[in-house]
Amino acid sequence: METYYNPADLGKFGDMGKDAPELWNAFMQWYGKVFAEGELTAREKSLIALAVAHAVQCPYCIDAYTKDCLEKGSNTGQMTEAIHVAAAIRGGASMVHGVQMRNAAEKLSF
Repeated sequence: METYYNPADLGKFGDMGKDAPELWNAFMQWYGKVFAEGELTAREKSLIALAVAHAVQCPYCIDAYTKDCLEKGSNTGQMTEAIHVAAAIRGGASMVHGVQMRNAAEKLSF
């Protein structure tokens, strides 16, 4: 079955710099600095990236950061827990916006 997502396209990510090399180079420099060791380890940053990849539902990022997490020493239990954290935050954000609905409903109640 053919789908929009093609795992081979992840290898073409660099093609995004072909028509805008200055912007691509600036992005890649920034991206590299973001993932460099700092207050967080590279392993911790990779787990965060994996969780965010699931929250934004990017299959390319999920593939890339699953591999990266494993290479940096994370195990599937840690990776699964990180994904649960992202899911809880995403779900909680939806729920807290229910207060906005309740406020509007109270104003509009007949």
